[in-house]
Amino acid sequence: DVQLVESGGGSVQAGGSLRLSCAASYLTYRMGWFRQAPGKEREGVAAVDSDGSTVYADSVSGRFTISKDDAKNTLYLQMNNLKPEDTAMYYCAAARGTSWTRLSHYGYNYWGQGTQVTVS
Repeated sequence: DVQLVESGGGSVQAGGSLRLSCAASYLTYRMGWFRQAPGKEREGVAAVDSDGSTVYADSVSGRFTISKDDAKNTLYLQMNNLKPEDTAMYYCAAARGTSWTRLSHYGYNYWGQGTQVTVS
């Protein structure tokens, strides 16, 4: 099993930036960031495959950047120009396979505990 621990969340003003980190026991072929906002379903934010290919939700494209450090087994999410609608619990996730689309939570098998991001 993959162990995942997120960090870096916090409270920021609109327009600010945060960088989330996910410390993993190891990085699987596909890693992703998801978020769950109050009253909304879980949303795929960004994902990266081992070959470096990335995908982003339209709502964050151009503002967020997903990256990873294979040597450190760490996944990152750089969030710039944050908006109040970005407020959510953010989760790091790892997929054993690639059967599902990259931003579908059904395709991920392992999840971190989440880190809260609040934008006001």
